[in-house]
Amino acid sequence: MARGWESKSVADQIEEDERAKEEMEQRAELSPEMRARQERLDTLNLSRARTLDQLERATNPAYRQMLQRSLRALEAEIEELQ
Repeated sequence: MARGWESKSVADQIEEDERAKEEMEQRAELSPEMRARQERLDTLNLSRARTLDQLERATNPAYRQMLQRSLRALEAEIEELQ
């Protein structure tokens, strides 16, 4: 049984590696401006995810307000780039 899980994990890793290679090839085809825009969008989406996670755990009302303002600003910038 352990072998089944192990081979599934290896298959997942191979699939993820292939997906990453395809993504890198697609990005290589983009112009430098489009690549920078996509990287900025990726960064904003990661920041948004982190902010949402912090907001779920925050209990201090002032901190929650700050996180909500930050989230709105991130979402506005994401919309602007899309």
